Amino acid sequence: MNTSTLIAPPALVRRAEQLDTKAVQALDSAHFIHPFTDHGDLATRGSRVITRADNIYIWDSEGHKILDAMSGLWCVNAGYGRKELADAAYQQMMTLPFYNSFFQTTNVPAVQLATKLASLAPEVGGRKFEHVFFSSSGSESNDTNVRMVRRYWDLLGQPQRKVVISRHNAYHGSTMAGASLGGMSGMHAQGDLPIPNITHVEQPYFFENALPGESESDFGLRTARSLEDKILELGADKVAAFIAEPVQGAGGVIIPPATYWPEIQRIVDKYGILLISDEVICAFGRLGHWFAYEKFGYRPDLITFAKGVTSGYIPLGGVMVGDRVARVLIDKGGEFNHGYTYSGHPVACAVALANIELMERENLVGRVREEVGPYLAKQFERLIQHPLVGEAKTCGFVAGLVIVKNKATREMFDPSLSVGMICRGFCFNNGLIMRAVGDRMIIAPPLVMTNADIDDMMRLIQRALDLTLQELRNKGICS
Repeated sequence: MNTSTLIAPPALVRRAEQLDTKAVQALDSAHFIHPFTDHGDLATRGSRVITRADNIYIWDSEGHKILDAMSGLWCVNAGYGRKELADAAYQQMMTLPFYNSFFQTTNVPAVQLATKLASLAPEVGGRKFEHVFFSSSGSESNDTNVRMVRRYWDLLGQPQRKVVISRHNAYHGSTMAGASLGGMSGMHAQGDLPIPNITHVEQPYFFENALPGESESDFGLRTARSLEDKILELGADKVAAFIAEPVQGAGGVIIPPATYWPEIQRIVDKYGILLISDEVICAFGRLGHWFAYEKFGYRPDLITFAKGVTSGYIPLGGVMVGDRVARVLIDKGGEFNHGYTYSGHPVACAVALANIELMERENLVGRVREEVGPYLAKQFERLIQHPLVGEAKTCGFVAGLVIVKNKATREMFDPSLSVGMICRGFCFNNGLIMRAVGDRMIIAPPLVMTNADIDDMMRLIQRALDLTLQELRNKGICS
C-alpha cells in the first residue's frame, strides 16, 4: 500500500481540521518507535498528534489548545514561535549548513558560542569555565563526562580512579553511560545496567526519606554524608567523580535542603574527587540563573548542559569544562580520542547564540529570579490547602506537588492505583500538560510566562486536582 497519500501535504498540516488524525496514528504505530513508550498500549490508544505551537500553547490535530506547563521536555525556555530562532537557523543553513570540527577545523558560530558560554558561567571559589566541549544532547554530554573524568585521572597517574558516584532516582540520560549514571531502577532493569564502576547513594528527598522527627536541615546533612560513606566504602583512591542534578528533574522535581550542597562540597574537597553538575534541565534561566551552581553556591569541575541552550529549537548539548580539568587535558593529554560528528554544529550554535541574545534582551533569567519565579512560588504553594496535596514546592521555574491519601500521616495511595496518571489524564483532557512521576505532579513552564499566564495555569491545575479527588471519592478510594 502506498502510505504517502494518507498524510496531508506539509502545507496543510498547519490546519488541524485538514489532517487525518487516524491515518497519522496508524502510520505512527506502524513505523515510529517512541522513547520511553509501551508500544502495545500506544497502538491501542493512539498518539496525540501535535501540529503547531505558539508562546506557551500547543495545539493537537483535533484542534485542542493545551497550555504546555512542561516546556516541551523541560526545554522551550523562550516559548514557541520565536521567529528570531528560525531566522538564525535559516541564515546559517544558507551560509554554512554543516562542517565537522575534527582535523583541526572550526566554524564561526561554534567559536562564538563557546566564548559566550564562558562569559555566562560565573567564577565561583576561584574556579573558572573557559572551555566547552559540544555534543547534541545531555545524554551524549554525560558520556563525554565519563570519558573526560577517566582521562583526567589517567593523565595524573591515577588510572585506578574510575568510579563515578551518582544518586538513586537521578536522571542523566538514556545512553549506556547516561542510563548507568542515572539511578532509575526501571532503566537499570533493561540492558544489564549500570555498567561497571558506577554506583549510587541516597537522594535528598525529604518528603519520602526523612526519619521520624528529623529536621530538613539534619536530613540534608545526613543524605549528603551518604556520599562520604560510599567513598570510604570503595576507597577514596578509587573514586573519580560525583555527579548530581542541582534539582532532580525527571525524578520528580526533588529540591534538596539548604544544608545539602555545602556538605557535598566539603566532602568532594576533602577527598579530592571531581564534581559534575548536570544542568541539562536547570541551566539557562530555569532556576533564575544562567547556571544553577551559582544559585546553590557549590563549585563544580564539569557542567552538563543541553535543552534550554537553544530553547529546544534544535538539538545541542555540551560540557562546560572547568580549568582544573581543562588544563590537564590540554597541557598533558595529547589527542583526546573522543567526539561526535555534530560537535559544534554551526546551525545549532547559531540558534543557541540567537536564543541567548533573545533571553538577555528580554531579561528572562532575571524575571524568573525576581518576578515570575516568586509569583509562581506564592501561587503554587497555596495548593497545599487541597485535600490531596501533601507537599507543594517550587525552585525558580520548576515545581512539584505530592498527591497523598492522608495529609496528616503522609500516607500515600497504593501505587497500583496510578493516582498520578489519573490526575495527568484530567490535566490533558482539560487543556494542560503536567507530568506525573508516580504520585508526584510536576511542571517546568516556559520562562516567557506572565503572572496572568501563571494564574491561568493554576486554575487548570486546581481543576485537575478537583476532578481527581472526585473520581477517587466516586470509586470509594478516599473520603
